[in-house]
Amino acid sequence: MYKRVRLKDTVEVPPRNLADVTEARVRALLQDKLEGRMDEDVGSVVSVVEVHEIGDGAVLPNRPGVYYEAEFDAITYDPDMQEVVDGTVVEVVEFGAFVGIGPIDGLLHVSQISNEYLAYDGENQQLASGESNKTLGVDDAVRVRIVTKSIDERNPRDSKIGLTAKQPGLGKHQWLAEEYEERTEEGV
Repeated sequence: MYKRVRLKDTVEVPPRNLADVTEARVRALLQDKLEGRMDEDVGSVVSVVEVHEIGDGAVLPNRPGVYYEAEFDAITYDPDMQEVVDGTVVEVVEFGAFVGIGPIDGLLHVSQISNEYLAYDGENQQLASGESNKTLGVDDAVRVRIVTKSIDERNPRDSKIGLTAKQPGLGKHQWLAEEYEERTEEGV
């Protein structure tokens, strides 16, 4: 879920910029420092959007810059457990598909895609069913539910988001549209 949150952090202003300690300068330094980072409490920082307050600067021994505490608003993405999200398949591997949901990817394990057995087709970068000819490949739009979440602040690439598409109303958008058409034709 995307959120606008109020945060506080300390930013180092290098000596060459000490004559220009403005909200715009502090925002740029905060953007360089925080955007793309994961935090257990707020999720992934997507963008620093507005600086509200800049505190007094502090000098630390043997450090060239001046440190300022700033209060600012940021746009964050923090996936909630059991949240239903739409995403796009960004990679298909033998054990499932990685789905881009916001600024992070989640794993849709092959066992959580369908009740049908899906075999990996490496040549076409897709998972395919022999029963119904359903396929799931790169760039396919899907609706999934977040079922596990483990955030690693130190190494965001090691964060893990587990997804499922095995519940009613979830799956590849094309499959959902086809199911809807079938129900409509049957008058259900």
